[in-house]
Amino acid sequence: MPILLKPIFTRLFFFMYLLGIVSSIVTVPPYKNAHMYVNAPWELFLDVYVLSVLILLIPKAIKRFPLRAVIKGVVYGIMYPLYIIDTFCFVKFNSTITPTMLMLLGETTSNEASEFLTSYVNTDILLSEVGVVMLVPLLHLICYAIWKRFKPKWHVRFPIALRVCADVAMCGIIIWLCTFCIENKQLYAKTMSCETIGDVEHSLAIKPRTEMYQPPMRLAFSIRSNQLIAKQLDRIIATTEHVTVDSCDYKSTNIILIIGESFNKRHAQLYGYGKKNMPNQVRMKKQGFLTPLDDVVTPWNLTSYVFKHLMTTYCVGDSMDWCDYPLFCQIFREAGYDVTFLTNQFLPQAKEAVWDFSGGFFLNDSILSRAQFDHRNTKLHLFDADLLNDHRDLAIKREAEKPEAARHDKGRLTIFHLMGMHVDYRIRCPNAMKKWGPDDYPDDMDMPKKRRKVMANYDNAVWYNDSVINQIVKRFKNDDAIIIYVPDHGEEVFGPGARHFFGRMHDSNIDKRLADEEFRIPMWIYCTQKYIRRHRDVYRAVRMAKEKRYMTDALSHMLMGLAGIHCPYYKPEYDLLSPQYNEKRPRLLKHKVDYDKIK
Repeated sequence: MPILLKPIFTRLFFFMYLLGIVSSIVTVPPYKNAHMYVNAPWELFLDVYVLSVLILLIPKAIKRFPLRAVIKGVVYGIMYPLYIIDTFCFVKFNSTITPTMLMLLGETTSNEASEFLTSYVNTDILLSEVGVVMLVPLLHLICYAIWKRFKPKWHVRFPIALRVCADVAMCGIIIWLCTFCIENKQLYAKTMSCETIGDVEHSLAIKPRTEMYQPPMRLAFSIRSNQLIAKQLDRIIATTEHVTVDSCDYKSTNIILIIGESFNKRHAQLYGYGKKNMPNQVRMKKQGFLTPLDDVVTPWNLTSYVFKHLMTTYCVGDSMDWCDYPLFCQIFREAGYDVTFLTNQFLPQAKEAVWDFSGGFFLNDSILSRAQFDHRNTKLHLFDADLLNDHRDLAIKREAEKPEAARHDKGRLTIFHLMGMHVDYRIRCPNAMKKWGPDDYPDDMDMPKKRRKVMANYDNAVWYNDSVINQIVKRFKNDDAIIIYVPDHGEEVFGPGARHFFGRMHDSNIDKRLADEEFRIPMWIYCTQKYIRRHRDVYRAVRMAKEKRYMTDALSHMLMGLAGIHCPYYKPEYDLLSPQYNEKRPRLLKHKVDYDKIK
């Protein structure tokens, strides 16, 4: 037999290739236009061929020890369970193996594992895609039993010329497959070589990005991702052990922070957009309670990067890394504030995407969560308004558990983290509330209807977001409260110079247009009537800050200033409302491009 054809005629090659193809087919997501990775058959062929060659290079036996058979047994013992588990995750959690799944597995106790197996492993599994994958090892066992029973021996002689031609042809095929598949392997190697989880996320946001089309790749990626966050977690936890607060004036006893998502300032009625998609916030502005800030940018156009800046006292330009700085919510707790965090995005779940995993790991770690928050919600919702129900339920629970403490809080910090206008815009607004359709954009009739529909969905999401914000403000408007709204970043929505595009351009150079669409964001500060009466100085500072240059990496310092927290981490030059605020601080986008110098 031609030497280069030998690996193909092994049982290992046949069944591993069959296993990979079956897995690729049955784990295609049930979404419109979803399909199997187009290069899967060819890349899988190359991967399994290389594996088979390596196995054949191993001696059959060493001193009567069946080395090759043992190693093949190990390969089967790893691969078959891995593929079955990966498919099981796809069936039960709508996702193949992810870093979050691995993290949750590490936190699972024996009792929880037993309950999980009892709940999920049943006869229905055998009738699902999992049963299809399980047929491959079953077929392998049957073939192996038949082979051992009858021990067929084939002796086919190939003429030398035919063997040479077959080897040359196979060599050509292998070279072609290598050139065909090398890009995905290089992209995978680049992602796996990243030094931080943020870099991993960024590499996956840039196109072309690697296709982790097989369970071994996904498992290795998940292990690597957890190793990277473990390093940063160790540094953050070490930082939390030394957080101290000198004193606190409790200047603002009720601080509410609303963190939005993907808000394009050009689509904000509050800043002059033609569609009346923010009537409640416009009304609050006219009443004099809401002050929009005109010149605000975010340091990144990736949620996870932004959150690492927002939630710590780190600012762009500081020494060391973000994970070496205290989490500002812990500082508030150390100062005596009761801290509530209500998120509709960063809760660990099996199908969590890597960007949510990257953005939320330091919020969800059990040690860090206890250090930062007194109260948290436990469920994600389809629509943001349901966070108000979570807030109500937590307030009732707090009153029941600590009635005296609840009535005599020194101060409260409440954070609402909304899904806002996160892609897919279509599902960010209930159908019953949708106000605009593609025909409501007469000035854009030159655009295809499909794009105008996307734009309408975005404006409907902004409209719904306004109603959610209005409900939050109503909840606090009779209190002595100050409310800050800031989205994580902007978003392209068929804007000038990118009439073909919506979303974000992570692989582009930052020019003026991209900076204005994706980094320039709306932001406002709302003071209740009672707050204005009691804090005239703060209200004046808010009004005077209207046109000041600002970057949201310094938000924690403004919040500490509002609370009157005195500690080593507070820097008045970063505090927008402080007389010492340094408006000339460079606003570096992605730590490298000065927004105010872009032409």
